[in-house]
Amino acid sequence: MIVTTLAIVGTGLIGGSFALALKQAGAVGEVLGVGRTPQSLARAQALGLIDRAVDWAEAGRADCILLALPVGETAAVLARLAPHLKPGAIVTDAGSTKANVVEAARTALGARAADFVPGHPIAGSEQSGPAAARADLYRGRKVVLTPQADTRADALATVRALWEAAGAQVETLDAALHDRVFAAVSHLPHLAAFALVDDLAQRADSEVFFRFAASGFRDFTRIAGSSPEMWRDIALANRDALATELDAYLGALQTLRQAVADGDAATLLEIFSRARAAREQWTMDS
Repeated sequence: MIVTTLAIVGTGLIGGSFALALKQAGAVGEVLGVGRTPQSLARAQALGLIDRAVDWAEAGRADCILLALPVGETAAVLARLAPHLKPGAIVTDAGSTKANVVEAARTALGARAADFVPGHPIAGSEQSGPAAARADLYRGRKVVLTPQADTRADALATVRALWEAAGAQVETLDAALHDRVFAAVSHLPHLAAFALVDDLAQRADSEVFFRFAASGFRDFTRIAGSSPEMWRDIALANRDALATELDAYLGALQTLRQAVADGDAATLLEIFSRARAAREQWTMDS
């Protein structure tokens, strides 16, 4: 057993799957749940994700607390949790942005920020809520931790051990580099999918377009089924890095537009071939 008591703030897909995996691995004793609605917590308990629903005071007495919630709520939740943290309690998160979360932790926790281990599991689904949780969600998937210079070594080791017990492959990154990387490979693709679906939906004859959309459109736009509130918060939290990536992508699209308008077959073939080769190499390496 890695920790005797684990508290999960947000018992949906991410938090619930973490709890299920650790229970299955025998890595935790009791799992406590904190959430926005009694109904969601009752559902999480009925599904075996948590053992009990608790208040902030009891959650703060857990050995480790995972914040599995939209990044826009992190600062407020840390502020509510901070007065109740027992000595040595570890706090970690599962947010998709890290620099803003680190700043929120320093503001809310003060000297106890050394007990905070920022994290980001690279796993998920367009599904949400307790019913979406599954024990194998993190198996073979990457989890990125972005510890700070003053992060307690034993806190980092404990969080690493928990994610590894859940089946994940743990890596560490600088928080700013994390946000740059995921602006490009995660946040931008979500915005592109939302933008395309919204563009078609706003057309007067949108029904015709959607009626003939096939597997390529379905694959590309699957992530547009994700939580609008969550992705709003991510876009705003990582706005600087995301704006840079949007500019780069718009430049690439403009190059393609010009090649199409000019009938420039050579440029189109060059871009498509280069992209195909890069994707094939990535899939071979991953």
